[in-house]
Amino acid sequence: MELTDALKVLRTHWVAVLILTVSGVLGAWGWTAVQPKVYSSDASGILSAGDTSDLGSAMTSDSYAKSRIKSYMYLAKSRVVAEDVAKKLKLQDSPEELIGRVTVVNPEDTPTMKVTATGSTPEQARDLAEAWVQGIGAQVTALESSTGAAQTTTLPDGQKQVTKKSVIDFRSMDSASLPSAPSSPNLKMALLMGLAVGMILGVAYAFVRNPFDRRIKSSSDLNNKTGVPVVATVPADKEMAAKRTILDYNASGSDASYRIAEALRKLRTNLQFMDVDQPPRVIVVTSPMPGEGKSTITANLAQTLAASGQRVVVIDADLRKPTQAEIFGLPGTVGLTDVLVGRARLEDVLQPWGETGNLFVLSSGEIPPNPSELLASKAMRTLLDRLQETAMILVDAPPLLPVTDAAILTARTDGALIVTRAGRSTYDALDAALDNLKRVSGRALGIVLNGAAVRGVNADRYAYSNYYGRKQRGAAPAAAETAQPASEVQAPAAVPVPSEAAAQEYHGEFPQAVFTETARSGSALDDRVRQAAKAQMRRGKRPVR
Repeated sequence: MELTDALKVLRTHWVAVLILTVSGVLGAWGWTAVQPKVYSSDASGILSAGDTSDLGSAMTSDSYAKSRIKSYMYLAKSRVVAEDVAKKLKLQDSPEELIGRVTVVNPEDTPTMKVTATGSTPEQARDLAEAWVQGIGAQVTALESSTGAAQTTTLPDGQKQVTKKSVIDFRSMDSASLPSAPSSPNLKMALLMGLAVGMILGVAYAFVRNPFDRRIKSSSDLNNKTGVPVVATVPADKEMAAKRTILDYNASGSDASYRIAEALRKLRTNLQFMDVDQPPRVIVVTSPMPGEGKSTITANLAQTLAASGQRVVVIDADLRKPTQAEIFGLPGTVGLTDVLVGRARLEDVLQPWGETGNLFVLSSGEIPPNPSELLASKAMRTLLDRLQETAMILVDAPPLLPVTDAAILTARTDGALIVTRAGRSTYDALDAALDNLKRVSGRALGIVLNGAAVRGVNADRYAYSNYYGRKQRGAAPAAAETAQPASEVQAPAAVPVPSEAAAQEYHGEFPQAVFTETARSGSALDDRVRQAAKAQMRRGKRPVR
């Protein structure tokens, strides 16, 4: 792994790293808050030896004191000193407990001792340190006096007293001071340790979690991991994610609207130049799983193609959960299923939409109990073959993994655009969807990454600049009015699959006549469609044209 890859992993999981780091600091702070406070105080003593009247004697005495101080280090931590201190301070602690609260060190190459005592209060620490130095001095004096040279002293009453005088003397050098702050717990050290531990855990989590995170996040790795080109990256937009809508290119909208529009124009260009000699004419738009935005992408791509002068027909072939009639705001009670079984003529149910005159919508019609058989019928193939002579066809198909409808349609068309949503779809689901197409010899024209990040580590830094943005700010993006879908129609007990004889009805040169008649009449709906439209208008919901 290169440094750039490691930085990308950290940037991807920066929230988890931050949370664990802050948790480490807060944990350290909480630990210090519950620990008992301990105060420390220092006192020191110095050992002197012999006569210091001249330089030679002074140097000899200093060397002797330095050698003797090492032997008194054991005395400084003895029970004798502890008992003497406990008696002097009237403490109830045992000698072992007092010894555990005291630390004695001999600074290198010095005849001194440094005593550090601890206590639950500043006064206890100070008194213990001071008494311990005095206790060491008393024991040193008692020990040296027993081995010193004899000295005779004449008392006032004429009697002579013999005493032993030692050349070694231990006395206090620095008295203990009253500590102003506790020495333990050390808040700064604890916070630094908590910060370090939390950061280490956060980084470890990021590198352990990253290989198991199979969500699709950016377009940079899609091509390498799937072998299928990414033909468009549609940026995330809260409005389009909240509801299915069609962008209005003529309205003043936010930068997000123009980024989406430009992404769709890029998709239109890629489709036109995908096969220069034989560009795809019948395209299935599907996704691995529901909720990835395939229907919204289909409707907006159709509008983008129509705006360039290309005649486009949108066929809602999602016969399980149709949505195109709702997106375009058109009646959807009669449509594709009625044409396939011969209950309606194509020119009666093909509905124009928009001001360009190039966009036509064929809604799903009644939801049948056998959608896969209808989509695989001879009539469906004939319908697609004849319409593609004069128009580009976008087929909104069901997701690939739950049902087989999209795979069946892809095998009978020029290929499929697979829409996947960033941050939600997984590579496992996408790979399974591509395998379903391979099993039926279907062609994957490309992948459309929907809801891609505009900022952050997963953003495409070349895709979403402000070059195409409008200067107007604060205007909400306008969307085409939408009407509620037509009232639900009771599905028939069984919809017969059209036979080859029924499909012969479409063998004539009807496509151009269909578009001409539909465009001239404006709304060449049969009686059932008109009744559905009137019912909507009686409820105060006017279909959008």
